[in-house]
This record gives sequence, structure tokens and C-alpha cells, in this order.
Amino acid sequence: MSRPNSVNPPSPQPPASTGGSLALTTWGLFAGLAILLIGVGLFATLVGVRAELEGFGTITIGVIGAGYYAGFVAGSRATLRVVGTVGHIRVFTALASLLAGATLISGLAVTPIAWIVMRFAAGGLIAGVYVVAESWLNQLASNENRARILSTYGMVTIISYGIGQVLLTVINPLALSGFALAAVAITIAVSPVALSAVANPPPVAPVTRIPLREMFAIAPTGVITAFTVGAVMGAVTAFAPVYAARSSMDVATIGVFTAMPAIGSLLLQVPLASLSDRVDRRVVGAAASLIASLSVLGLLIDGPNSPTGFFSMVILGGTMYPLYSIAGAYTNDRLPVGRITAAAAQLVVLFGIGAFLGPFVMAVVLTAVGDDGYPIASGVMLGAISLFLVVRIIQHPSRERATPERDVALDTAVLQVPATAVAMGRRLRPRRTRR
Repeated sequence: MSRPNSVNPPSPQPPASTGGSLALTTWGLFAGLAILLIGVGLFATLVGVRAELEGFGTITIGVIGAGYYAGFVAGSRATLRVVGTVGHIRVFTALASLLAGATLISGLAVTPIAWIVMRFAAGGLIAGVYVVAESWLNQLASNENRARILSTYGMVTIISYGIGQVLLTVINPLALSGFALAAVAITIAVSPVALSAVANPPPVAPVTRIPLREMFAIAPTGVITAFTVGAVMGAVTAFAPVYAARSSMDVATIGVFTAMPAIGSLLLQVPLASLSDRVDRRVVGAAASLIASLSVLGLLIDGPNSPTGFFSMVILGGTMYPLYSIAGAYTNDRLPVGRITAAAAQLVVLFGIGAFLGPFVMAVVLTAVGDDGYPIASGVMLGAISLFLVVRIIQHPSRERATPERDVALDTAVLQVPATAVAMGRRLRPRRTRR
């Protein structure tokens, strides 16, 4: 077996199409990613609940949440360059080790400044993990097994993160033990990756750039939608534990409440993305964002700590999370094949900038309106996305349907998080020219 640090190691062969070979090739990465995301889900939820219990204040919590997404943007771009020179396994190991350290430091130094810095670091490190995993899988995949691999990846990310959130039900958020448990999971995640049958995953090829102005001129609808979806998802995600804690939920219920959007994503991501392959994507996006906007009425009418409130969060997550995939796919449809990879990288940045600003907007609304500001701000932002897409449909009626063969929705349809190397890496493989 070649060693990971060999000079000019031979390129690995794509996994065979048989189920046994595919499982043997990818089990280590999937197992490691699942364990790591359990820790990440617990860490993220614990930070929101603990910040509220410590009385950090709404604006401060918003800054902590924004710091995560600022780090996410920086980390996704930096890691993509490092992977090509150091290698997937080494980078994954380094990122997991640093992330475990950031998690423990957050439990030891419970101060706003420390948490802003640590959440920024965590965002960058977690983004790096996604880059490693997605670029690894995309370049190992063949046309015969790509859908299976990426669908499995999407399910692993959603389910594992949700399990981590539910773990909040069995820990004391005021103790160090929760942070320690998350750090232990993140540390253990290194082992299956290091023992993977594929010791030399393929390097990531360089990614060209496309000016944002040019991309906006080609697909303004996709660009604006990706940014605004980032804002609403950043706000909703950052303040879900805080909103739940302020609604007199106990810790166990908060963990379950914050996992509801992940369940909705698991149920509705694939159907909505598949539908957007067959009709005008803007119609699907407008309908999904409208449903997401209306779903928050359940939170306003019956409150979050009710069956209606929990169901509202399921619908909110299921219809909100696919919007980024739809925006990326719509942009992709209008670009030549040679520019798709670069455009995907820009969409990640746009999403990250929006997600960075979203928690600030939510913090201001909560400060001005009170706890009801969470569903109100979420509903207004999602309603604005729906209205924007409806206007664009009226202004520019589409005579074409999506072409699934050129679609990014296959990759990102099942993902709860924005695509990083998914959109960048899968198109590094040669494609057949299509009319």
C-alpha cells in the first residue's frame, strides 16, 4: 500500500460500481464524518443554549453566530488550496484535532470574546472538513455510482448533525462535560479516516475564478437568491437554540426542537430538488420559500413549545434548506461548462456573506420586538425571497426546463449545508459536450 506522504503517489482508481467495492472504499470517510458531525451538532447547539443561560445578550449571541459563518467562508477557500499539496487524510486529521481543541477551549473560557474567536475558528475548520470530504468523494465517484455516494453523504451529514443536537437532552449545558463529549467525538473521528482503504485520495485540481460582476450579469436571480438564502439560514440556525431557551423549554426539549429542521430537510430536500429538475426552478423556489414563510405562523399562534411549533420547524427546515441548491442549480443552468466550477465557488462566498449578516439582522429584530421576532424575521425574509422570485418569473418568463445532466441539485439536493467542494470538485472530471 502506498503511504500518504509518498512523493507523486499513483492516482487511485475510481471505486468499482459494485456495492461491496463502493462500501469498502468509502466506509472510513463516512464513519469519520458521521462521528465528527455528531460532535459538531452537539457543540453548535450547546453554544446557543449556554450563551442564553450565561446572559450574553441578544446582540452578542448574534455576533457569535456570525463569527461561525465568517470562518466558514475563509476556511472553505483556504482548505481547497491546502488539500492539493498536503493530501486529504492529513488535512482531515489536522482539522479535526484543531476543532476538538476549539471545542474544549469554548467550554473552559466561557466569555463572549473567547466564543466569538472560537466560533470563527470552528466555522473555518468545519468548512475545511466539508471540503476534504466532498472533494474526496466527488473525484472518486464515477458516473455509475455518483448519485449513490453523494446521496449517502447527504444523509450522513443531516442525520449525524441531528443526533448531535439531540444529545443535548442527556448533558448539563452549564458543565464542561458537554463540550468534552463533543471534543471526544471529534477526536475519535480521525481513526476511521486514517484507516480508510483508500490511503491516497485524489488531489484537488486548481479552481479558476469568475468575476462576481460577470456572474451577476449572467444569472442575477441565482446570485441574489444565494445571498438572501444565506442570510435567512444563518439567522434561523444561529438563534434556534436561543429562541427555544427563551420559550421556557427544558434542555432536553431544546435539543429535540433544534433537530426538527434537520428532519424536515431529510424528508423534503430530495423531492423539491428533483421537482426543480423538471419545471422552472424559480417556481419551485418561490413556492418553497412561501411555504417556509407561512410555516412560522405556527410558532406565533401556538408557540414553539407545542406540537404545532415542532411541526412548524420541520416544515421550515424542509422548505428552507433546498433553496440554496435551487439557486445554485439555476445559476448553473445559465453558465457554460467551463465556468461552472468557478461560479460555484463564488456562490459559496455569497452564501457565507449572507449567513454572516443574517444573525445580526435577527439580533436587532429580537432586541426591538422580543422573542416573537424570531418567527417574524424568518417569515419576512423568506417571504421576500418568494416575492423576488415571483417578480423575476413575471419579468422573464422561461421557455426552457432544467437539464438534469448539467445540474448541481444532484449533489446539493440532499445537503443541509451549502455546497463547498461539492460544487467545485465534481466538475473537475471531464464531461461530454452537450448541445
